[in-house]
Amino acid sequence: MTEFPLSGITVVSVEQAVAAPFATRQLADLGARVIKVERPQEGDFARRYDTTVQGQSSYFVWLNRSKESLTLDLKSARGRDILEQLLAGADVFVQNLAPGAAARLDLDAASLGARFPTLIPCTVSGYGTTGPWADRKAYDLLVQCQTGLVSLTGTAEETARAGVSVADIAAGMYAYSGILTSLYTRAVSGVARAVEVSLFEALAEWMSQPAYYTRFGGTQPPRLGTQHATIAPYGAYTAGDGQEVLFSIQNEREWAALCERFLERPDLVDDPRFATGPDRVGHRDALNAIVAERFRRSDSREAMAALDAAGIANAGVNGVAQFLDHPVLRERDRWRDVGIPGGTVPALLPPADLAGTGTRMDPVPAVGEHTESILTGLGLDAAEIAGLRADRVI
Repeated sequence: MTEFPLSGITVVSVEQAVAAPFATRQLADLGARVIKVERPQEGDFARRYDTTVQGQSSYFVWLNRSKESLTLDLKSARGRDILEQLLAGADVFVQNLAPGAAARLDLDAASLGARFPTLIPCTVSGYGTTGPWADRKAYDLLVQCQTGLVSLTGTAEETARAGVSVADIAAGMYAYSGILTSLYTRAVSGVARAVEVSLFEALAEWMSQPAYYTRFGGTQPPRLGTQHATIAPYGAYTAGDGQEVLFSIQNEREWAALCERFLERPDLVDDPRFATGPDRVGHRDALNAIVAERFRRSDSREAMAALDAAGIANAGVNGVAQFLDHPVLRERDRWRDVGIPGGTVPALLPPADLAGTGTRMDPVPAVGEHTESILTGLGLDAAEIAGLRADRVI
């Protein structure tokens, strides 16, 4: 039988959208039992973000494998009683309800700590549960805007959102690591520490470098498309076959190798315009013209081979279809088949490999798929379950 690091840990989650489900899916990957509480009939609204994965939402398929789905009306007394029974036997409770909703349901960290002192509550909010914006709703792109990320992303002419849900992902990652830390602390000290993460503060951490640059430099980094704002040359250039190749210079040794072996311009090594990293950034336009001219003389394969020979890190600018067929993922055997309602899809293994342990890659549940088995486990009989269903509690 496969050994999982979090076998024996039970997580109850009242979750929706991306951030909290990403945190709990990673706990499920490690073997935790994750009971996902969803609204009767409709379930997590992320199930309806799109229908592209054999009729299922691409977001939901990504975020919800290896979980058990329990439908429960938390506004009903019987629904709340069932949740209380589940929490009494759980190790972790995760929620990202709308502002104020957890407190109205007595599911805030303080209330839970009083009733279940060994339970680790994790709250994922938009802007924190205190402070002037505690009552504001927050979605990923709103937080990208509020942290200034959108102002850094795009071209000189136009801003752009990041292409994936970075605020949600950041918050989910910090919730996941916070829960693991609290589980460790509880194991060592016996004290269950509550975890709180906000989308805004998670992405604020990721904004630290441009924040320092702006605070002490007087202006924020410019928007330059694929060009790096504070390192040059570092960006994508169009080769003679029309394909883009991105490369990066990180130090003076690489700069000299680029000049001598790729650009075939050894005179540039000591050109005062390009003598240091800041000099190269300051003369970016002149430098880009030289680099672009060299790329036009080779197709993309030739250019990448020449950069490889010079010891310069480089890569073609892939589309998503090319990423899906990437040789690293294929040759390292990173894909696994995972069941979804009505079918099977390939899914990537989690990026952290733990030696000597397995990774759980169980199916994505249908809405309420495990309701009866969970309630039976709590001691309810078939008649009681049928009554709950008739009354729309489940």
